[in-house]
Amino acid sequence: MKLRNFTEARKVLAQYAPANIHEAYTLERMQSLMQLLGNPQDSLRVIHIAGTSGKTSTAYFVAAQLVAAGKKVGLTVSPHIDQVNERVQLNLTPLSEREFCRELGTFLELIKPLKPEPTYFEILVALAYWVFAKHKVDYAVVEVGLGGLLDGTNVVSREDKICVITDIGLDHTHVLGTSLPEIAAQKAGIIGQHNHVFSFHQNDEVMQTLRVQADNHQAELHVVPTLPPKPDKALDLLPIFQRHNWELAAAVYDYVRKRDNLPKLTPEQLDATSKTYIPARMEIISRGEKTIVLDGAHNAQKMQTLATSMKARFLDNTVATLLAIVDSPSFEARTDLRPILNLSNRIFVTSFGDSSEDYIKHAVDPSLIAEHCRSLGFKDITVISDPVAAFETLLQAPEPVLLVTGSLYLMGQVHQLLKRDGA
Repeated sequence: MKLRNFTEARKVLAQYAPANIHEAYTLERMQSLMQLLGNPQDSLRVIHIAGTSGKTSTAYFVAAQLVAAGKKVGLTVSPHIDQVNERVQLNLTPLSEREFCRELGTFLELIKPLKPEPTYFEILVALAYWVFAKHKVDYAVVEVGLGGLLDGTNVVSREDKICVITDIGLDHTHVLGTSLPEIAAQKAGIIGQHNHVFSFHQNDEVMQTLRVQADNHQAELHVVPTLPPKPDKALDLLPIFQRHNWELAAAVYDYVRKRDNLPKLTPEQLDATSKTYIPARMEIISRGEKTIVLDGAHNAQKMQTLATSMKARFLDNTVATLLAIVDSPSFEARTDLRPILNLSNRIFVTSFGDSSEDYIKHAVDPSLIAEHCRSLGFKDITVISDPVAAFETLLQAPEPVLLVTGSLYLMGQVHQLLKRDGA
């Protein structure tokens, strides 16, 4: 199959997007797909990252530290922000448009015989494993898409796999369970025989679940200590939650360094890795006298973390917020929205075009979001359903700090607008 550009690639991939997330959460199709490919994932040293908050950032930081050590590193994350090639990166650089389209076209021809057909997400995860094996990467850093136990990434059987469990909270409760122990059990489902597992200390119920899963697989759980801030370190210029993610990544690298005889990174190298570009994770962009912050916080845990980091970074500066939310049974307006309402001086609520990334998604009606905000006592709220018009209106707000948050699909649209305007 010949694919000439990203537009054609997106069009083909959209045909594989299931109607809902429940259809995507199974390993049966993925196992058949990987067998057809010869199980390339088991030729790789994999660092597998699950959790509710911080997965993407931790994945980027782990990859950055391995690259700084001179290693060839594959990285796959989801969802993507700007372009689908973010799903297949080599040394933190997505495949070029030409190479991505060529590899995807060849890959789709290769898997044509497979029935039932894999999903959008499964195709891109398998493509990443396949490309990483072709390029003989030293390490593959793999972010879980949803949960862990039945996620399409969870097909690695090697005992030297490293598992990373970031902060766990209530999200995707309609799929993963309605309690922290249930959700933690799904996340801990990535733990295999004799793996080494890294996590900060979390809720006691979460830690008990992680310990049981580790014990059941003769795996070793490393509980990473939280380090106090040191003002003389460049690391502490990071947002609070990103410092947290970087420290977890550093603990993982330190273990890999000792296990695989890698070099110890210099302070300058560590400083550079803390500045790794991670799209739409408290991404800060200057535009004239305005500061624009993009962060795809889309549940209560992430929104509270974002609000805390925003207040620490911008102190008494007033904030205007542009917000869109993915329609999901897990969305709880009163808990999810409150941290952003407490942070914001005014709010613009918008929508985003239907997305077929991974599975078909729609935005919550912005009028409904506005209604929830008003019921929580927030008055200065404006509904602008068109995201382009909404963002242009946000830019005219008098507040010095402009926050765009909620759906990662909104982040992608705003990224494109900023690129169009040269920001």
